[in-house]
Amino acid sequence: MNPGRRTAPLLRLVLLLGLLSSWTGCRTGSTPAVRREFTATRMGMPWRIVLYAASDREAGEAADAAWNRITELNRILSDYEPDSELSRLARSSGSGTDVPVSEDLFRVLERAEQVSRAGDGSFDITVGPLVDVWKRARRQRALPDASRIAAARDACGWTNVVLGRDAQGRRTARLLRPGMRLDPGGIAKGYAIGEATKVLRSRGITRSLVSGGGDLYAASSPPGESGWVVTVGLLDLTNAPPGRQVHLRDRALVTSGDLFQRVEIGGVRYSHIVDPRTGQALTDHSQVTLVGRDPMTLDALSKVLSVLGPTRADALCRRFDIDALLFRAPDGRLSVHETPGWRSHEVRRP
Repeated sequence: MNPGRRTAPLLRLVLLLGLLSSWTGCRTGSTPAVRREFTATRMGMPWRIVLYAASDREAGEAADAAWNRITELNRILSDYEPDSELSRLARSSGSGTDVPVSEDLFRVLERAEQVSRAGDGSFDITVGPLVDVWKRARRQRALPDASRIAAARDACGWTNVVLGRDAQGRRTARLLRPGMRLDPGGIAKGYAIGEATKVLRSRGITRSLVSGGGDLYAASSPPGESGWVVTVGLLDLTNAPPGRQVHLRDRALVTSGDLFQRVEIGGVRYSHIVDPRTGQALTDHSQVTLVGRDPMTLDALSKVLSVLGPTRADALCRRFDIDALLFRAPDGRLSVHETPGWRSHEVRRP
């Protein structure tokens, strides 16, 4: 993942962590524990781990193990490190070669394929060339030439990633088109959040919150609380409604939108999120927040619902057992869509 594309998540995390400073919940009793908080930069973005452990030593060792796991995944999934496994795979594109891949990379590619199929191509891990075109457009504050978009689209297409196994039973991937470049920015962070949480659990840390770039997984609850409380739905609209508080226990929360990553060209607001089917950046001023059990799946599906909007939200959320809150304001007028189960996560006000 490219650090240059992670400036906005830095800002989003700063905003989110300010709200997380007052995590609360319904009190259920008191359990002696050491609360420790750790921060670091990984995958080109800020991360935060909050955990409860029996001692400072146990907390520090568990956090170090989680950081090591995230670092390991960056070496596998980075699209800016030339020696990462993902970069090496990209260099094989168009060669007709089945490349053996690690279990981690295979899991990410497999889940990306599943979400792409469910979303009719509205999520596409091969969107790297198009992301670069629109990144340049935001930097130059000028719309990309149609021929440049067309050339980028020729190097994309989720159906051009073929997964399988070789004669030795090893997991493999083949990239069919020349010039393909995978962009894991819409899914790898979620995978890393889940994997870091697994590492903490393996070391006996059952109460934790792992946050990367503003997305997070809340494991169990703080001692004496019934869950973690996080504020979502912060919008940059005139007369925007106040944020909403959601109550999380053994759930992930992921948000996608153009609150920070965008550019205005010719009076039109262009998001950093690109519709892979058309090659165009979104212009509807949207924010999607999802709650569910698997942060990797939520990470990818948040891009799907950003592209498809509320018309497909309920069906997709039922299919993947998640809940969603969608805001859209393409003309400055806000519309809100909640899937049927969303309110079950919101903190009940007295």
